[in-house]
Amino acid sequence: MPLLQISNLTHFFGGLRAVHDFNTSIEPGEVCALIGPNGAGKTTIFNLTTGVYKPTEGRIMFDGQDITGKRPHEISRLGIGRTFQNLRLWTNLTALDNVRIAFNSQVRYGLAGAFLGLRGRQEEERYIEEQARGLMRLLGIEQYADTTVSGLPYGIQRKVEMARAMATRPKLLLLDEPTAGMSPAEMMETLDVIDRVQKELNLTIWLIEHRMRFVMSLAQTIQVLDFGEVIAEGPPEAIQNNPRVIKAYLGDMVEV
Repeated sequence: MPLLQISNLTHFFGGLRAVHDFNTSIEPGEVCALIGPNGAGKTTIFNLTTGVYKPTEGRIMFDGQDITGKRPHEISRLGIGRTFQNLRLWTNLTALDNVRIAFNSQVRYGLAGAFLGLRGRQEEERYIEEQARGLMRLLGIEQYADTTVSGLPYGIQRKVEMARAMATRPKLLLLDEPTAGMSPAEMMETLDVIDRVQKELNLTIWLIEHRMRFVMSLAQTIQVLDFGEVIAEGPPEAIQNNPRVIKAYLGDMVEV
């Protein structure tokens, strides 16, 4: 059974059709990519999948459950985590605190424990900090744990956001432009980190990305979107050699 199955997804913003009859199937442990020019509808599809928008038509099945139209916090609890194209970190907090906050939905000590400082709360807070530091270590950013986010390089902030998304313990991780604003060296480092994390955790990843070197190195299956519709789908080598994709996109989209 696919981990994620999207069928006939269509969405309108007023009279503007943003997504039309989109279908995809993602298996557990798979890395898939969604590419296309700005305005093609890629982030809209992510927003529909994670409950930011309710689709006009279509069905979204995740891990055997119908999540169509569910709220973002409900979908997150079921096991879908995500990052955003524009960073949404608390820049006045430390990197560690940003990751720790993501564990809040999993705490069990309750209101009384929070106010009274009971032993259970103290033990759980220690456990959360250990888990948060472990995620940061996995992403190679533990040395920045106590640094305020506003003072971190942009590439490190991206990894903090990824660690925060992973703190929700997702079965499926959605990455929206994970290398946006990065130098080529930062991009390759991020590629290595995501590849290592995916293999170590057997994590299922669905990503949006413009940089073809990144996509072709990481994804097993790629869908190309144009004006809300899929115009090509297949493994990287098929996409690279697809005349329609080459003519319409790759010449404009390729970045090193």
